[in-house]
Order: sequence, then structure tokens, then C-alpha cells
Amino acid sequence: MMAKAKFDQIKGFVFDLDGVITDTSVYHSIAWHQLADKLGVTWTKTLEDGLKGISRMDSLEMILKAGNKENDYTQEEKVALATEKNDNYVNEIMKMTPANILPGIKPFLDELRSNGYLISLASASKNGPTVLDKLALTDYFPEIVDPATLSKGKPDPEIYVKGAELLNLKPEECIGVEDAAAGVQAINAANETSIGIGDPTILSEADINFKETAEMTLDAIKQAL
Repeated sequence: MMAKAKFDQIKGFVFDLDGVITDTSVYHSIAWHQLADKLGVTWTKTLEDGLKGISRMDSLEMILKAGNKENDYTQEEKVALATEKNDNYVNEIMKMTPANILPGIKPFLDELRSNGYLISLASASKNGPTVLDKLALTDYFPEIVDPATLSKGKPDPEIYVKGAELLNLKPEECIGVEDAAAGVQAINAANETSIGIGDPTILSEADINFKETAEMTLDAIKQAL
């Protein structure tokens, strides 16, 4: 695949949060597990895996279905249960510390900063600023896309277009960093250079692929481009 930009054209980096900077999926699982216990639904590995990457209400439906309870609650009660799950989740992420930063990310952010690159966050999570605060990374992300301003989710490019706009850069001057196929598609559709972190067969559309966060350095990116 042809790289979209030469290395010396790049001026900014737009980061996804989950699976790139830290991994909050474990906290989502804990919060859903707490709710399942409360509802008397047996928690299984299959259920846990099934909830990955789907919306809050869809996740709740899946849990209720697993316990044959999908008709036991009104829509209003379901919304209240989903809100309770989010409260559980927020309580869990409050326990995060800089030790929860994924390997190599802090040195990479330091490297970007000392080389004058601009950095923004493009996460669909409303809890993004809280998570950055707990990881002590707030200073690295002066610009954060507010998910409330978005009309479409990934793979739509909107969030990555905004991530570049916040830095006053053209999309082709930015590299987007993602761990999900839909996110990589969003970066590509925004006309930014895409880095996919994870399984290269799943992230085959990425311009550059790193199996793990620790492999990502400016030098490695330069060589890939």
C-alpha cells in the first residue's frame, strides 16, 4: 500500500485512547460483571468476549438475554441499569495510575514532544479526559476531540478530521494511531497516515503496522514510510 505522506511532511499525531494509550476494556468487564451479579446472571468468558466493542445498551441486552431476563425490565429500568454500569466503570477507572499506560507509550509521547510534533486525542469515550488525568498524561494532550460534538462514529472519518483541525493541521500532515479495524478505516477516510497496533491480519488496511505499542518509535515510523 502506498504511504500517503513522506515522513518529513508529518507534523501531528492523533491518538485513539483504548488499546493504544491504555487498556480500559478490563474495567468495562469488571463493571458489567458487577451488574450481571446484581441481576443474577451467570458471568462467563463467552459473555465477556461478546460485549467487546458493542454499545452500552446492546451489551445490557446481551447480558439480560444470557439470563433469560430480556422481558423483565421496562426501557426506563434498562436505561437506569446501563447508567449504573457506567457509574461502576467510572469508579473502576478512578483506580488507574500511570502504571496502566501501555508499554512504550510514555517514551513515545516524550519523543514526539521533544521533536515538536503536535498531539491530539480522538477517543469516542466521554471518560477520555478522566483517564488521561489518572495516567498523568493530560499535559501531552492539549487538544481532545469532544465526543459530544460528533454526529457519526468510527469508521466515519469525522473524529480524525476534527483531531487534525484542533491542531490546525491538514489531514495529510497527521498520523492517526488505532488498535481497531474501524478506527484504521476512519483514519484512512480522513486522508491521514494510519498506524494500526495489533494483529496485522485484522488491521491489514493500516499504512503502518506494529504488533505492540512498545515497537512504535519515530525511527520505526520513518523507516516504514
